[in-house]
Order: sequence, then C-alpha cells, then structure tokens
Amino acid sequence: SAWRGPAGSLLAATPLVPSEMPDADDIKALMMEALSAATSGGATYADVRIGRQRQNFVFTREQQIQNVVDTDSVGCGVRALVDGTWGFAATRELTKDTVAAAAREAVAIAKAMRIARDRAIVLTPAPAFRDVAWKSAFTVDPFTVSVEEKADLLLKANAEALKAKGVKYVFSGLFFVKEERSFASSDGSVISQTAVRSWPLMQITAISADFTDFQNRGNVVAPMGRGWEYVLDCDLVGHAGKWGEEAAQKLTAKPVDVGRYDLVLHPSHLWLTVHESIGHPTELDRALGYEANYAGTSFVSPPERVLGKLRYGPEFMNIQGDRSQPGGLSTMGYDDEGVKPEDFLLIKNGVVNDYQTTREQAPMLDWWYKQQKRETRSHGCSYAQGWDNVQFQRMPNVSLLPGEKEISYEDIIAATDRGIAIIGDGSFSIDQQRYNAQFGGQVFYEIKGGKIVGLLKDVAYQMRTPDFWNSMDMIGGKKSYALNGSFFDGKGQPGQVNAVSHGAVPARFRQINVINTGKKA
Repeated sequence: SAWRGPAGSLLAATPLVPSEMPDADDIKALMMEALSAATSGGATYADVRIGRQRQNFVFTREQQIQNVVDTDSVGCGVRALVDGTWGFAATRELTKDTVAAAAREAVAIAKAMRIARDRAIVLTPAPAFRDVAWKSAFTVDPFTVSVEEKADLLLKANAEALKAKGVKYVFSGLFFVKEERSFASSDGSVISQTAVRSWPLMQITAISADFTDFQNRGNVVAPMGRGWEYVLDCDLVGHAGKWGEEAAQKLTAKPVDVGRYDLVLHPSHLWLTVHESIGHPTELDRALGYEANYAGTSFVSPPERVLGKLRYGPEFMNIQGDRSQPGGLSTMGYDDEGVKPEDFLLIKNGVVNDYQTTREQAPMLDWWYKQQKRETRSHGCSYAQGWDNVQFQRMPNVSLLPGEKEISYEDIIAATDRGIAIIGDGSFSIDQQRYNAQFGGQVFYEIKGGKIVGLLKDVAYQMRTPDFWNSMDMIGGKKSYALNGSFFDGKGQPGQVNAVSHGAVPARFRQINVINTGKKA
C-alpha cells in the first residue's frame, strides 16, 4: 500500500493514486498534522479538507454510445487565517510531510496577502462537531452499476423516443457525482460526509416534413441528490415516447401572439426563475460587491436599505434557504466550514429577510440579527467544488414554499381566463444586477376560459424582478411542491461549480409581457 510503511505508520513518499483513499484513521491523522503545522506557523484558525470526487458520464445518440467519461480526484486543501487574512494551499500527495507543507504554504500566503487586506476577517463562533458522519439520501451507489447497464437503459429510451412521428434525433445521458469529504478545524471539528448526485437527461428533436422547422423537448428530468434508484424511478424508457410526441407536437403549435398574458408556471419551469432572480441576488457577497463573476452583483443592496424593507412579492410569498431537504443537490449535513446548516427565510411574507451567509459573512449582518433578536450565526453556506478549491459562499437549496391552501397546478389553470401555462426550463437571459430578465421554456399551452386549448411555440416572457414577483396572485399547496435544480452552477474566479436544488409550487403571475422569439426583425 502507498499508505503504510513496515511498521504501519504514515510514511509513504509516493503520491496516492486517484483510485485510492486512506482509511478513516489515516485521514484523521493527516488532518491533525496539517492543523498542527498551520497553527504552529501562526494561524489563529485553520481548517483542512481531504476529499475524493468521482464523476461518471455516459452519453448516447440514437442507436450508438457516444462517449463514456470517468474522472477521479483525491487530495488535501488547507485554509489558514493569519492576522485576519486568508491563505490557502493544496496538494494531491497525501503524506504527513506534504500536507504539513501545504499548511505552511497556506500560512505564508496569508502573511503575504496581508498588504492587500481591506478589513480583518472575523469568524462568527460555531460549535465543534467531533467525529460525526453524514450520508446523502441515496440507496444504490451509481458507481456500482455497470456501464453496460447504464448504456442499455439510455439506448432503450432513445428507441422509444424515435417512435414518435417526426423525431429524428435523440441525445441522452447519465451524469453521476460522488463526493467523499473529510473536514477538520482548529476549533475541534472532525467530520466525514458522503454525497451522491444523479442526473438522467434527454433531448429529443423533431423535424418538419419540409425541413423548415425543428423543435426540441429537453430538460425532461430534474437532477437530484440521490442514487441509481432515482434513475430507475424516473422511468426514461416509459416516458420517452411521450416526450418524443411533445417534441413532434411543437412543430404544429401556433406561434404566440405578442402581448400580456397571465402566466401559469409549473415547478419544472419556475425553479430557474427562482434561481436567477432570487437565489443569486440574495448571496451576501454579491450584494456587498465582493463577488461579480458569472452572475454579477445584486440589486438587493445595500443590506441596510433592503432588509425588512424591500417588498419582493405578495404577503403569501416565502422563500426558504436550506441544506436539509432529502434529495436536494445542495443538501449536506455540514458545510465546508464545519457548520451545521439551518433552514432560514430569505423572503418572509414577501419582504427581504436575510441573505445566504458563511462564518465570515454573518458578522456583517450582526446589526440586523440583533434588531430581530436572532442569533448571529452562519447559515452554513460555505462550499468548495473540490479539495483543491478554496471554500466560499455558495447557494443552498432556495425554494418557493407552498401556500396554506391545497391548490393544484390544474386548479390554477381552471382559474385563469386568458393565459399561458409553461412546463420545463429553457433559455434565459438576465442582467448583472439580477433585475431585468427574459425566460423561455419547454412546452407552452394556451389557456382560454380556464381550459387548455392548444400548444404554443416561440414563447418567452420579460420581467423586472420585483414587479414580476409582486404580480404573483396564486400559488400551489404542499402536494404540488417539487424539487428541480442545476447540476452545474458556476461562481468565482478561478471558477468553481456547485449543484443546487430549488423547490417550487405552481404559481400564477398576472399580465406579464410575452414576446415571440421566432419573429425576425
């Protein structure tokens, strides 16, 4: 073994090969070595993460396997706080000497960065969790399932989709990620976690007989923090024919007339609107101007002018941040600072109530929490894509909570005289303040007199965030709540990705401007 010398000690001089991970005792010993080196070098606080991230992708087109990809990454990252300044270093070689060297490098970087510091970093206190473990809501590890079985499922689904008249092309795939994460801090936490994420996907393309039009049906299944059992529950083979027919039906759909409509948005569509117009602008680093990469800053700023004051939507609108929903892509037992996350309301009764925070960020809102007679604590929103990435504030699950009445998607359609129902997420565009936006979708139904009367195409709606959410006048109840989300959400420089779920219920928005994306100027 690369891990043990003749006497069983951690003396290996060769790096760990990607397919190996040390046992729990060895991981803990390595983390303690890194913490000791950091604190003895002058760090007032340090944390260390040893992790393994595996990815498996299987792609197919029509009757052939297109690609199979496996990645495997193992290593250690150390973060050190010296004189109120962060330093970070990482190594893929897991020996006592190399992790200690990474810790000393993190301390040296922190000292060198002191000259550029604008303010001293203060961490809000957090309890230590010693020798605890957590596992996400999966029952069958997808990395135990053969490539042959995965490809066979996809090819059978493709065959069913191709039976629909007009369907000519089918792309399908399976994405799997497995993270084994160990964390220790100078505060005394020692935590191990295992998380699995799965995403079955299909994109089905139908082409008109005269080749003048093509239509896609994609984004058919939500990614989820579950295992192979979730893929089987999605029943791609059983549903592929219906999705193929929907793609074909869009060829004969009526182009939408430009105008204002009441929109009935299904949870499979609304999650993306939540993500872009609520999830990103309530990240505290964006609101304070410390972060602008990938998604810009935020109009929900400055905090002292909007907390408890900015009306985002109607009284019945409540937006929850959490990392606790079973199956949620951002669900974790502990964040990458060792904090046990809590459920919290970003929007409470339609008004801005909070931001997404880490241990570093929570003290910035101390004045607000004291005013509200709430504890100043991190919401547990620290995350790093891998062991070689520094952790920072990342989005938790952000969800539109159900209303008090048990209203269904069908009930909302029945209550709508003239409108458009939208299922599935599509293209979108939003400005760098998350204020002005445009959203498409997958399937569009025209509503007249409380009934669906036909399919529409080329539909996109325009919005200004607070105007849009304040136009919401109906939402579904608990039975209509569903999780959807993003498997890859980017942030930072250098860039990182995380996965995040957004729960939502169907909702109606009054008199929203709809444009026709098929019209040419």
